[in-house]
Amino acid sequence: LTNALNAYGRRMKLLKEDEKVSGEDCREGLTCIISVKLTEAQFEGQTKAKLGNSEIRTLVNSIVSEKLEEFLEENPAVGRAILDKALTAARAREAARKARESVRRKTGLESGQMPDKLRDCNERDPSLTEIYIVEGDSAGGSAKMGRDSKIQAILPLWGKMLNVEKARIDKIYGNDKLTPVVTALGCGLGEEFDVSKLRYHKVFIMADADVDGSHICTLLLTFFFRYMRPLIEGGYVYIAQPPLFKLQKGKQVRYAYNEPEMSQISAEMGQGTKVSRYKGLGEMNPEQLWETTMDPEHRVIVQITIEDAMAADEAFTILMGDKVEPRKEFIERNAQYANLDV
Repeated sequence: LTNALNAYGRRMKLLKEDEKVSGEDCREGLTCIISVKLTEAQFEGQTKAKLGNSEIRTLVNSIVSEKLEEFLEENPAVGRAILDKALTAARAREAARKARESVRRKTGLESGQMPDKLRDCNERDPSLTEIYIVEGDSAGGSAKMGRDSKIQAILPLWGKMLNVEKARIDKIYGNDKLTPVVTALGCGLGEEFDVSKLRYHKVFIMADADVDGSHICTLLLTFFFRYMRPLIEGGYVYIAQPPLFKLQKGKQVRYAYNEPEMSQISAEMGQGTKVSRYKGLGEMNPEQLWETTMDPEHRVIVQITIEDAMAADEAFTILMGDKVEPRKEFIERNAQYANLDV
């Protein structure tokens, strides 16, 4: 396949003189079924997953190359489509390689090439450290001032994140929202992922308790699930849950993380209790953010399991993918649970 496509591309002037596609590039997205019948078949290993008769490989290569060349000559539109797809894969692979080189770090704890917005912690033992990936610069500023700088690092995210559902791997590496996350964690991604280089053994996603915050959480969980799965499998990823309500009566202050809890606490505190709803993390001052969401003694956190990530990935595929019908069915099925502010 590779030789036939490269020869065809040069003959049709679709490939430059020094340009070629690899077998991996050609096979991406293509399925080929070959049926071979022979006597005295020999297999490698007990699983019989690979044929050991070397003469068959030569025979199949010869026949496939000859017939494929004939097919490409007779179907130039199909040939051009296959070659264009292979070239796109080749260019993406090369772009990903260059992008990997640009974000790769020499050691797991080296901090000289860290993202500008990262406020690192002082502790150098990864098992003792944690990083908060925070939605927005405003909340990031409060988190930086309210954190325990010995063990807690802060990385603010801002702007619209990349839709990893439709992005090629080179776009993942080059994305200015995801690259800081990859660089800060220090363990690479995809095939190069090495959990032993992880710089923090607790990775918190901290976002507003609203639709946008849920979107960011889903995006990050899907990204981790697809490109850094050992993070989730190893139990390193958490969701930090900020409170939704602040209840105050005189000098007494308590926090609630949902409406039923708010109602219960309000009843306990009695008449005269003032209830405030937080619209976002940015409304909390550093002290409030620390005591409600970041203090290891009192914070409410959820450890993400592989099942959680799979569910997020499935929902993300339905809602952000190209297929309309699953999205329509999902919306119709869940419309009764939606809380729309229009």
